[in-house]
Amino acid sequence: MPYVNIKVTREGTAPGAAATTPTQKKALIKGVSEFLLEVMGKPHDSTFVVIEEVDLENWGVGGLTVPEYRARAGDTGKQR
Repeated sequence: MPYVNIKVTREGTAPGAAATTPTQKKALIKGVSEFLLEVMGKPHDSTFVVIEEVDLENWGVGGLTVPEYRARAGDTGKQR
């Protein structure tokens, strides 16, 4: 029984979006479930996928919060 936890920062990937969209979440869940079926033969009805969105201030890299890290790197916050 696979359990997959996907953690992403809470920010939109489209103009005006402040979080991952429901459509994106559905695609992630479907894609991960399909991948586990294809690679490991794990049936969809026993695969659990959880998506957690984390505020930027609660995600750190290089000893800094994401906003601090991006400010130091001169990043404007645009998605890559």
